[in-house]
Amino acid sequence: MSNLEEAELQLSELDLLSSMFPNEDEFKVIDQLALAELKDHVDRDTLEVPSSKIQFMLNLELETPDGKMVPLALSCAFPLKYPAVLPEITIRSPSINRSQQAQLNTDLISYLKKHCAGEVCILSAREWVKDHAAAYMTKDSSPSTVQKSSVQKSENIFTRLWIYSHHIYNKQKRKNILDWSKELSLSGFSMPGKPGIICVEGPQSMCEEFWARIRRLSWHRILIRHREDISLEGTEAEMEKQKKFLAFEEKIFDAHGARGNHMDLGQLYHFLLDSGCADMFQLYFGVEGQ
Repeated sequence: MSNLEEAELQLSELDLLSSMFPNEDEFKVIDQLALAELKDHVDRDTLEVPSSKIQFMLNLELETPDGKMVPLALSCAFPLKYPAVLPEITIRSPSINRSQQAQLNTDLISYLKKHCAGEVCILSAREWVKDHAAAYMTKDSSPSTVQKSSVQKSENIFTRLWIYSHHIYNKQKRKNILDWSKELSLSGFSMPGKPGIICVEGPQSMCEEFWARIRRLSWHRILIRHREDISLEGTEAEMEKQKKFLAFEEKIFDAHGARGNHMDLGQLYHFLLDSGCADMFQLYFGVEGQ
C-alpha cells in the first residue's frame, strides 16, 4: 500500500467518524494543522508525506456493574503508515485503576492484532471497548480475573460480521461468497456492485474462517466495518434466536448506472430495516437511511 493510499484511508475514516459523531464532546481532532497537512497531501497527490500524525479523542459513557454512568475516553493517533500498522490507542476512565487500564489497553491491542490488522479499525476498537470495558471496572478486578472472565470458547460465541468492499464485480468472487457461506453454514447476504457489502452471521469460528478466505482474494479494498460478538450457552436454539437472516443470499437492488453496478441504496436501507439492522446503514455510509 502506498503512502497516498494510506493517507486516503486515514482521511476517509476521519470523515466517517466526523459524520457519525458530529459533537466535539464525542469526537475531536487535537491537531488541526496535522489534519490540514493530511488533506493537502491527498488533494495535491504529493510525494511528500505528512510530518505529523493525526491525533484525536473519542469520548463515550459506559454503565458500570453497579449501574452508574461514567465517562471513558479513547486517546487515538494514526501512525504515518496506518492502517498498515495498528493505531495508537490509550483508554482512560476515572472508574478504571492503573492496573485495570493497562490490562484493558493490552486486551484491546490483542483484539485489533487478531481481527483488524491492516484495516481501518477505530470503529471496531470503539465497539470493543464499549462492549468490554465495564468488565474491567469491578472493584475486585485484577488482570488475571478479567482475562479469565473475558475469554470464552469461540463455539459459544455468536458472531455477525459486516464487511465493506470498494466493489464486488467478479463472478468468481460472487460465487465464492455464496459457496463458502453455504459450506460454513452461515446466514446473511451479499450486495455486489460499488460499493460491495457482505454480512455473515453464525458461530464465531465459522465467521472467522469465512473472513480469512475472503480477505485472501485480490481486492481493491476490503475491511470489516463492524463486528458483533454475543456470548451464548452454546445451544443451537440460542444460535438460531440471534440470527437476523434465515439463510445466505445475494441481494440485487435495482442495479443502475452506466455499467449497472450501482444499487438502489434506498432499497438496501429498507431491507436492513426489515431485518432489524437499520443502524448499519449509517455505519456504512455516514448518513441516516430513508
